[in-house]
Amino acid sequence: MYVSKFEASMATNFVIYLAFGALLCLATAKGEIVNTNVERTLDLTSQLVKTTTKISAEDSAGKPIVEYVFFTSEPSLAYIAVKDSGDKSVPFKRNDPVKGEQSFTFTFPKAATKQTFVVETVASKGIRPHPEEIRQNDKQFVRYTGNLHLYSKYRTTSQKTNVKLSSSNILSHTQVKPFSVSSNKITLGPYDNAEAFSQEALVIHYENSAPFVTVNTLERTLEISHWGNIAVQESIQMTHTGAKLKGSFSRYDFQKEGRSGLAALKSYKTYLPASASGVYYRDTNGNISTSNMNSVRDFIELELRPRFPLFGGWKTQYTLGYNVPSYEYMFNDGNKYQLKMHLIDHIYDNMAIDEATIKIILPEGSSDIRLSTPYSISRLPNELVHTYLDTIGRPVVSFSKSNLVESHISDFTLYYSFSKTSMLQEPLLVSGFIYIIFLFTIIFLRLDFSITSHAHKE
Repeated sequence: MYVSKFEASMATNFVIYLAFGALLCLATAKGEIVNTNVERTLDLTSQLVKTTTKISAEDSAGKPIVEYVFFTSEPSLAYIAVKDSGDKSVPFKRNDPVKGEQSFTFTFPKAATKQTFVVETVASKGIRPHPEEIRQNDKQFVRYTGNLHLYSKYRTTSQKTNVKLSSSNILSHTQVKPFSVSSNKITLGPYDNAEAFSQEALVIHYENSAPFVTVNTLERTLEISHWGNIAVQESIQMTHTGAKLKGSFSRYDFQKEGRSGLAALKSYKTYLPASASGVYYRDTNGNISTSNMNSVRDFIELELRPRFPLFGGWKTQYTLGYNVPSYEYMFNDGNKYQLKMHLIDHIYDNMAIDEATIKIILPEGSSDIRLSTPYSISRLPNELVHTYLDTIGRPVVSFSKSNLVESHISDFTLYYSFSKTSMLQEPLLVSGFIYIIFLFTIIFLRLDFSITSHAHKE
């Protein structure tokens, strides 16, 4: 049978079209995740960047979405949490950084073709003072630099960003239409059809007179006693990381003018447990009397006022301590004990902690120690510390965590074993010591150390 060149060419093209159609159908069947709608809210009213992102995603092929990879462009991300449309937590894991980019994989408990969830993040160093130095009576201006679009590995159909600032005094901001400004709020978008990993700078220069205070080091010590008390002590070193003070400081101007040192830290409020007692507040010079304590229903509000106002670049350090009853935080079943307390406590509003070290001093004789924390920490080697009436020493459980914010205030749980007969050790040592003193006293009084002379016979 004779086949012309034209018919052969048509047959070849037909085969190519079939192959191409098959590949197209396969690609369509595979599908991809698309962000159908994204609503972001940026809270820039303090020194922290608080972002709430509501994402609606679906699979183009109609397949159930089990996992979602979320990227973040915040270099100093401190906290992240995910909740689904039912306000239930969504488990996630941190992926290994690729080219310096942070990403997380969300695993939804219930797979669905459409997923709606909310991601909350807090970054600690996303706002910088600009200019970096100001005089005592100047206002503090800062600059935020971020991404105008959601930095995502998926294509985004529609997105909108709402920005909340601490002041309506806005010097400049990114102007990509559509946008609107109302007092201290900026609305950007909606923007349509953003490609995956799309980046466009979002820069806002505005007034922010909130004190930018960072806790450089926090050393929190919990000393556990089975005689009914837990002693808490916090050693804190903090720095004002806002615009540095340019020129000399005038206390006369500071006290005379109410607008002087608007961004300086004059005082702040910290919260203690409602059962706290024996509160002390001191530094290297001694007790600091410039503090006020008010008892509220569920906590104690302690207003701390440093010896001097804290301007940009200035540092201070102090020690805060108190006691709480152990029955509120300790539970036991026989010789098995469980301690449940806050890993860190509230120091001041919108706090940022660079490095925190927590030490838990257990009673002498504690064993089978096991620690459970609400998030990852760096465990330090266990050690022994000797205090009064100790023989072998008390075990100390230590761990550290960096880049902490107020959202990290949650409970840790420490499990350990302790024999109740060990509580008799200290009373027996005291009783034995007193007994030995009385014994030596009796012996000493019965001995005759007098010198007597004897008569010689002639």
